[in-house]
Amino acid sequence: MDFKATDEQDMIREMVRDFAETVLAPTVEHRDKTQTPPSEEWQQFLELGLQGVTVPEKYGGMPVDDISESIIVEELARVDPSFSVMFCVHVGLCTKTIALHGDDYQKETYLPRLAEGDVGAYSLSEAGAGTDAAAMSCKAKLSEDGTHYVLNGEKMWVTNGAQAEIIVLFAKDVDHPDYGVKRHGGTTAFIIDSSFEGFSVGKKEDKLGIRSSDTCTLVLENCKVPVENIIKGAGNGFPIAMNALDNSRIGIAAQALGIAQGAYEASLKYAHEREAFGKPIAHHQMIMGILADMATRIDASRHLVYKASWTKQQHYEHDGPRHTKEASMAKLFAGDTAMWVSERAIQVHGGYGFTKEFPVERFFRDAKITQIYEGTQEVQRIVVARSLL
Repeated sequence: MDFKATDEQDMIREMVRDFAETVLAPTVEHRDKTQTPPSEEWQQFLELGLQGVTVPEKYGGMPVDDISESIIVEELARVDPSFSVMFCVHVGLCTKTIALHGDDYQKETYLPRLAEGDVGAYSLSEAGAGTDAAAMSCKAKLSEDGTHYVLNGEKMWVTNGAQAEIIVLFAKDVDHPDYGVKRHGGTTAFIIDSSFEGFSVGKKEDKLGIRSSDTCTLVLENCKVPVENIIKGAGNGFPIAMNALDNSRIGIAAQALGIAQGAYEASLKYAHEREAFGKPIAHHQMIMGILADMATRIDASRHLVYKASWTKQQHYEHDGPRHTKEASMAKLFAGDTAMWVSERAIQVHGGYGFTKEFPVERFFRDAKITQIYEGTQEVQRIVVARSLL
């Protein structure tokens, strides 16, 4: 087994790290405080061309391997987890879903726009349908002339919701034969353009962490969606949604890895600078033990994330086994690692860690969501156990 990064992966890591430290770092604390989305930073990010890493070249993209995609997320989250999740949802849940499952018309219409920088979003959850996605109540009904669907309802927890121009959104076709028969019966995947009649952005959530990432409710009031914008036909949306979650769980695991790495590096720096009892605290055995455990858990998380990324690529490119188990293992372990490392980072900083003077306070708040979205840690354990049994 070869654990050495390729030259391209090293180049991507260096490029993204430089962007994160020079563009994101100067504004991250202010944006966190004011809950300001990184709109200007996104425009500068577009200059790197990485917004199109899941778009085929024929549609204007710049594809990279799946480990490189995780490296991008990791390096962004090491400085700004909010920006990293904006990127994750854009390239993964939205763009990759269209690239994998869309027809020629949908790819030709939307992938070039996403590759150029139109922000993408993904909308599955509702107020009463989070972990239990099949319980969604958003309804879709075919018009009498058969040219479009009319959608009504509210979707919740939509990352990039206020910024997105293109959204992959799920609703139930009330005329589908399986509607009301199966729990997920009639679930249909739609591509929504934010300019569509009847579409609007509702409440913006006031969150504990990733505060620079906008999380909104989307409101559909007789929203008209052309039939050409249904992905893989009416009633076939649920497998698409589950496949998207397999992919995006790796992205969230990479985000958690980046958060843990950022908190660890801040702790290592502080431990060298802070002195107590006549020497830097880095040389006290208790702090040494914490730093050693941080580094070990982070390294283990990185191997799980990269293995899941590699397995995903084998599945799509070489018809290998599904990566469901590996994705859930990576998210489960990396998410718990992000919380453990960021909490220990505050302890290393002592009272200063409890203030906003140091970034570990923000990493601690940002880490918690990695144990919740894209399926809670409890769900990940169920997924892993089912794959074993």
